[in-house]
Amino acid sequence: MEKTTTLDSTKAAEPVGKFPHARRVGNLLFISGIGPRERGTKKIPGVEQAPDGAVLSYDIETQVRSVFRNVAFILEEAGLTLRDLVDVQVFLTDMKNDFPVMNRIWAETFPDIAPCRTTVEIGALPTPIAVELKCIAVFPEASHPEAK
Repeated sequence: MEKTTTLDSTKAAEPVGKFPHARRVGNLLFISGIGPRERGTKKIPGVEQAPDGAVLSYDIETQVRSVFRNVAFILEEAGLTLRDLVDVQVFLTDMKNDFPVMNRIWAETFPDIAPCRTTVEIGALPTPIAVELKCIAVFPEASHPEAK
C-alpha cells in the first residue's frame, strides 16, 4: 500500500467533522467535501439566517465563489492550483435554480481545460449551505518523490 499523507489547510474553512481537508495517495490528492463557510467562523457567505438557524435567503453565486476559494486554498497549500483538478463532484440543494449560476461560474473558473464533473441535487448538506464540492487533483509526476 502506498504511503498516504493528510493535509489540513490553515486558510480553508475547518471541516465539520473528524476528517482532513485532503489526503495524498501517490500522485493524487483527494479533497474532502468542501463548502463555502469562512475559516474561524460559522459564517456562510451569502446566507441570511433567522435566529433559530433557518435559512431565510441565500446567494448561490457568493456561495459558489466561496467554495472554489476554499478548494483553491487547500490546493495551494498542497502546492497545486485549480488547474490540477481532474475530477469534481458538485452537490447542489436546488438544481433547477442554482445549476445555471454554478455552471456559469464553473466556465469562468475553468476557461480552458476543465476537470471532469458530476453534478447532483441532494436534499440537504450538513450545514445550511447550498453547494459542496468533492475533488480529486493530480500532482505533476516530477513532484512525486517516487517518480523515476
